[in-house]
Amino acid sequence: MGSAIAALEIRSLIYGSIALMITLSGIAGFFLLLDSPFVVMFQLSVYVGSIAVLILFTVMLVRRELIFNKIEDPHRRYAGIGLMIIVMLGIGTIIIGSGLKTMETNTQTVDYRKIGEDFLTYYSPALIVMALILTSSVIGALALARREDVSNEQRTD
Repeated sequence: MGSAIAALEIRSLIYGSIALMITLSGIAGFFLLLDSPFVVMFQLSVYVGSIAVLILFTVMLVRRELIFNKIEDPHRRYAGIGLMIIVMLGIGTIIIGSGLKTMETNTQTVDYRKIGEDFLTYYSPALIVMALILTSSVIGALALARREDVSNEQRTD
């Protein structure tokens, strides 16, 4: 949770993106605790390995002043803290009322080779489409990052 707060509060966009990657890795850790290795691999490969890296490269390529102009308003900070408290209380009451302590689990062995085979056979079209979408996003970020006020001679420097 600390890295999620850091992703929102850090002034540097690059460090905020890295904190987002750490947050998404922590979510993958929760799925590992739930004994869902397929979801863990998907979380790490798609979200941490692709989307967060794409955000990081986009932040590094696009000028910061084009992304946003932050206006400091102390009321927004207090409203955000109040909203966070309301959401956390709501999530807490849902978890407490869910009967999580009385749930029973049956442990099944996980075959990691089967997961790898599924990635390479059954899910390969979806992964290829995802790779093409991410590639087009990177190309779009490069097109947006290209500055119009810089001549071609200055680009090579």
